[in-house]
Amino acid sequence: MTTLVWLRDDLRLSDNAALSAATDDADGVVVLYLLDEVSEHLRPLGGAAKWWLHQSLRALEHSLGQLGMPLVLRRGAAEEVIPAVARECGADRVLWNRRYGAARDHDAKLKTALRQSDVVVRSYPGDLLFEPWTIATQTGTPYQVYSAFWRACTSGHTPADPLPAPKQLTSVQRDIKSESLDSWLLTPANPDWAAGIASRWEPGESAAHRTLDEFLEDRVQRYSRRDFPAEDTGSELSPHLRWGEISPRQVWHRTLLTGGDVGMFLSELGWREFAKHTAFHFGPLEQRNLNARFDTFPWLFERDAGFDAWKFGRTGFGIVDAGMQELWQTGFMHNRVRMIAASLLTKNLGLDWRIGEAWFWDTLVDADEASNPFNWQWVAGCGADAAPYFRIFNPDLQQKKFDPDGAYVSKWAPYSMTLPQIIDLKATRADALQAYHALVR
Repeated sequence: MTTLVWLRDDLRLSDNAALSAATDDADGVVVLYLLDEVSEHLRPLGGAAKWWLHQSLRALEHSLGQLGMPLVLRRGAAEEVIPAVARECGADRVLWNRRYGAARDHDAKLKTALRQSDVVVRSYPGDLLFEPWTIATQTGTPYQVYSAFWRACTSGHTPADPLPAPKQLTSVQRDIKSESLDSWLLTPANPDWAAGIASRWEPGESAAHRTLDEFLEDRVQRYSRRDFPAEDTGSELSPHLRWGEISPRQVWHRTLLTGGDVGMFLSELGWREFAKHTAFHFGPLEQRNLNARFDTFPWLFERDAGFDAWKFGRTGFGIVDAGMQELWQTGFMHNRVRMIAASLLTKNLGLDWRIGEAWFWDTLVDADEASNPFNWQWVAGCGADAAPYFRIFNPDLQQKKFDPDGAYVSKWAPYSMTLPQIIDLKATRADALQAYHALVR
């Protein structure tokens, strides 16, 4: 039997169920990564995400190479490419780890088509702690409140133990054509806007585990200070999780081994889980309000001068400008600052949350199809278990509380203190609340 393993957002060897299932195949294995930018309903990657993908695939090529296994790269529509590669390598079975967003419909159709061609298809648990259909209320409906959701997850379920990396894989004795990674043009050339991203991040499975180890050896004990952006207390695991260089199961079990007070950190894994379960049950989140009441809310859709000032960190609100500069230069923004920046855009500037979400999608290395729109909807007040719309972050007060000595602002946007603030916070807050009260009246 010959096996084709199709990797997606699971760019790792360890705790990779599809890859582990292929190790018993004496006739040979083909490991494939497919860049699908043409299939309907699949969201095209943003620029920062493309940079990360390039580096992560390069690292994966190296790891597989140490096992004597090439990584086959192809580009195109999955419904065409996967059957074609299966024929080329004479695959009797195709294995993959499950996806839980819009792509799962494509996977289901492809699975049917392959089976009609007498190809065995197996799928395995993907990038979640728990399969979405295993967590439900007593009436069988999905949870829509995070606290109840996470309580259900942690009271009656335990994440599966991670699988070890394969010690050996047998490559097929055929010459399977592979495209050049460089030919995909995922990284910028001229100008190289990714230099700052490259200086901050090291993609790949090995780097992901080092990042986790470094966090657990020190910063996890200061995680209660995670809202202070100038302090080095975050895990910095989000892009590694997004690309599947490390699994949430690995993070979960490795964290519990520390024996410390890790509940707060694990609850952040729970929030990620909640976002993905919500996307699974209620469909793609990037275009529609989860709370349909907000469909008539008078958000503005014009990308005007206010949006440009926000996007480029020229608002005159130091903590917002610093966050937008950190994002532009490194492909990342501190989580507390993400909320402050999103609140300013949606509630003070009055712009539709989808405009900001699209900018984050293009500039974040950890841009995730569930978490990114889910979190934007949470701040905007129109999402699942969302912050009340009338909770409007005051960026000046947030800066005084979470960056009291100005270290974060001084690092990323020292110029901001000389800029005039582009809006009156009090007046725009009043306008936002008036619009909200008109909606709910």
